[in-house]
Amino acid sequence: MTELYIVRHGQTIANRAGLKQGTINDDRTLLSAEGLEQAQDLAAVFHPLNLTALYQSPLRRTVQTARILNQKLNLPVITDQRLLEISYGDWDGQDNAKLEAQYPALFYSLIHDVRPNYAQVAHGESFDHVRQRVLAFTKDIVKTHPNDRLLIVTHGFTVRSFAANATNIHGLEILEPENCSVSKIVVEPQTLEQHLVYYSRPAKPHF
Repeated sequence: MTELYIVRHGQTIANRAGLKQGTINDDRTLLSAEGLEQAQDLAAVFHPLNLTALYQSPLRRTVQTARILNQKLNLPVITDQRLLEISYGDWDGQDNAKLEAQYPALFYSLIHDVRPNYAQVAHGESFDHVRQRVLAFTKDIVKTHPNDRLLIVTHGFTVRSFAANATNIHGLEILEPENCSVSKIVVEPQTLEQHLVYYSRPAKPHF
């Protein structure tokens, strides 16, 4: 069995500003002071036994988060493009609230996030494409690590896609995970059956 511990990066300046980050990678996407604290809090309590490797998205916010988490773990680090955040196309870096006001039919009003058909207007990446690249990544690492525990540092929509693949959903029925939360998925290496063990578990519970 392969165990995946999947972490969303810490809060960024763009998160605080309500921007759609997508694949932008400038100073707006660096961890905020709160994001740095979130990563340090998680690093203090997160130490599953016998982790084998750390896989990360190449974007700065995930690299920052991974570096903090890995200070004590000292895991080998592998960067994989398939762990990138969804690209919102023309909407990358834009204000989410303004986009929703301009294109209300393309948003779920309850959760203020895009519907799958946003991609045609924004020239963005489809939900299905993110799920498929996440699935390809999962299959590859399970083949490489059939009996290992792995740490994966990635992005909100990408974490959702791991969970969507495990539970066989297609939209945004699963909400965005908290910054610097952990989700766990186990995969049976022979059949590739997946199970979502928990989702968006924070270092510091807040209810």
